[in-house]
Amino acid sequence: MSQIKSGLTRRGAMVAAAGVLATPYISKFTITPAEAKAPMMGVSMPSHYRFKLGGFEMASFHDGVWQPDGPHPIFGQNVSAEEVQKLAADNMLPTAKMEIQFAPVVVNTGNELVLFDTGNGAARRPNAGNLAAAMKGAGYTPDQVDVVVITHFHPDHIGGLMEDGKPAFPNARYVTHEAEYNFWTKPEAMEGGLARVGKLTASNVKPLADKFTFIKDGADVVSGIRAMEATGHTPGHTAYHIESDGKRILLGGDFCNHYVVSMQRPDWHVRFDMDKEGAAATRKKVLGMLASEKIPFTSYHMPFPAVGYVEAMGEGYRYVPASYQMNL
Repeated sequence: MSQIKSGLTRRGAMVAAAGVLATPYISKFTITPAEAKAPMMGVSMPSHYRFKLGGFEMASFHDGVWQPDGPHPIFGQNVSAEEVQKLAADNMLPTAKMEIQFAPVVVNTGNELVLFDTGNGAARRPNAGNLAAAMKGAGYTPDQVDVVVITHFHPDHIGGLMEDGKPAFPNARYVTHEAEYNFWTKPEAMEGGLARVGKLTASNVKPLADKFTFIKDGADVVSGIRAMEATGHTPGHTAYHIESDGKRILLGGDFCNHYVVSMQRPDWHVRFDMDKEGAAATRKKVLGMLASEKIPFTSYHMPFPAVGYVEAMGEGYRYVPASYQMNL
């Protein structure tokens, strides 16, 4: 009994001694909050993501973000707010606030540099309009762009066509769907609920009219880039098949505007869709194609870098972000 008692005493003495020796060291190097020198920097996002597609090279750019209330009532206009909020919560998303990102894309075919959509423009939103800076950071200059393709004429897609009253891409020719151009340049588009887009079309698109080529379903922009009708969001909204050396990707524009709500519930109406039922039908058709053919896609409002896959899930689909598939 005395030996056990003696052992405990020796061990206690060693612990006590270690504590005495360690105390000055801890005291000397402990950092209090007042001593921290690094300032808070705020949220940060990468500006671009470059990847391969066969013999083509592609890059998506982070033009910025918009953080409105939502997802309801922007998404799920034909269902209750509670139903939309439950879906958001089930997917670990906030139920009263959301973020919409903007991701223009370039395709370098080796012969031509093709830009899809031009972002918000430098002065349209406080946290967007960063396309020019993002392109510069990725090593591209505006004068290198040979073709600008506009998927549709909503302001976050045509806002960057003109800067300070001059073409932002001075050497480019322009491509869009004929129905899209005709709709937004008609006199009626300058009035009422259409006026916001109609007036921006007048200032940003019409000055470039003589450089536009009008395209229809199935037509080629350049070799390897083919138009696919995807109407409903707007009258001439168009997606594009891009293919090189047997590798494919779909550039979807705004066919699906939320990676959870619109994908898991493609029948739910979206405020920005002009033809609500037509847009839902397009969503289901395109999502079904992507899921069954297992091809990647890039779409303007997916989480940056806005490249991923679609997987069938229940009554809808699930977004699967790309990891390294496009880098190999």
